[in-house]
Amino acid sequence: MRADRVRCVLFNSYVFIFAFLPLVWLGYAAALRHGSYKIAKLWLLLASYVFYAYWNPVYVILLAASVAFNFWIGSWIGRCPRSSFSGRVLLVLGIAVNLGLIIFYKYAGFLIQTTNAVAGLDYIVPQIILPLGISFYTFTQIAYLVDAYREDLSHYDFLTYNLFITYFPQLIAGPLLLHKELMPQLAVTPAADGPKQYLTFGLIWFGLGLCKKVLFADPQSQLVAAVFDHPANVGFADAWVGALAYTLQLYFDFSGYSDMAIGLSLMFGFRLPINFNSPYQATSIIDFWRRWHMTLSRFLRDYLYVPLGGNRRGTARRYVNLAVTMILGGIWHGAGWTFVIWGSLHALYLIVNHAWARSGWRLPVGAAWLLTMLCVVVGWVFFRAPSVETALDLTGTMFGAKGFHVEHAIVGLGDLVRVCALLAVAVVAPNTQTLMQGRLGRWSIAGGVGTGLALLALRQNSEFLYFQF
Repeated sequence: MRADRVRCVLFNSYVFIFAFLPLVWLGYAAALRHGSYKIAKLWLLLASYVFYAYWNPVYVILLAASVAFNFWIGSWIGRCPRSSFSGRVLLVLGIAVNLGLIIFYKYAGFLIQTTNAVAGLDYIVPQIILPLGISFYTFTQIAYLVDAYREDLSHYDFLTYNLFITYFPQLIAGPLLLHKELMPQLAVTPAADGPKQYLTFGLIWFGLGLCKKVLFADPQSQLVAAVFDHPANVGFADAWVGALAYTLQLYFDFSGYSDMAIGLSLMFGFRLPINFNSPYQATSIIDFWRRWHMTLSRFLRDYLYVPLGGNRRGTARRYVNLAVTMILGGIWHGAGWTFVIWGSLHALYLIVNHAWARSGWRLPVGAAWLLTMLCVVVGWVFFRAPSVETALDLTGTMFGAKGFHVEHAIVGLGDLVRVCALLAVAVVAPNTQTLMQGRLGRWSIAGGVGTGLALLALRQNSEFLYFQF
């Protein structure tokens, strides 16, 4: 039930960088220069649907239907008196339809497999293609409906809403937007030379993200596959280096995508929220979730944890709410028990972290960082492993189940050096937003050199890891 990504227009592809992006930018800039912002928005909207259709044109119908339904029901919610019964009914209906869509495409096969295993049945498991970006654009629209229930959003027209949902820089894998972060920008007519003002800045930001993806993340893929696809052949050193390689691959891949999305959006004069803030510098799991996939963390907090009661109903209820939120967050990432366990581990981590914080005890910074990284890396093993058995095998190996010898190792000295160097970059080096706060000229040169190297190293079909979620 993973998306067919073979024909997707990737940010890290020559087709996107040298054909799609220049054509879209020039058309948008030309429309603004001739004084028609509506045509400029229509051009961006058309480009966004073409971008999505390049993967599979059939699923454009699903995307368009989802957008139309949510705009319609959001408009009706906005017309109801605030906190009225009719508004609540419409909100529940809208959320139910959206969740039903995700459950069918993302979880139907998993639910049937689980039912077969538990009840000894033999139902046929359907082969359902997971539409690209369905989790992101559906959750974005659920948040919109909730916000429409809380406040009147009826002043936004369908074109603005449609572009907000389908905007191609963030359509496939986020950042996970709230309406207040983009719709007000889309509703205001920009200056005729608006895109030119931010073009250089956006190109540098995009280039830094491309470097993360191509130069840092992609080279880890073969090492990660060698370890996770053949756990029986893995020794102690292999398991640790493979787990760390995936820890770094996932971070540089997804934060690289987020940086590229932010840079692309800046080229058109719009700002997207920051999605990563050096998460591997965190000294607690609480701190980690304030830094990792920040827009998803915010969504889980504001639209799940807080409505469940948050920390307002006592310590025990707070821990239950944390557990429910993190387990559902794990399931959001994928239909499999490995994701359930990953979410459960982070629920346990957060509960222990909060209990520890209440005790008033503090670990030295170095020890706190090391313990946090250990917990995160173990969690990523379950996140990446193709099965629970593989994850248990690898984590057992990491903690000495096969001994501590390193002979017959899959990992070479070069792999070890590369992983250690990348870990140092993730832990010590400034992140993209910090770099972009410095002098533009200096980072223009560095970004240009890095982008040039990344363009030379581009590989075809090097998909972003979060496309499968």
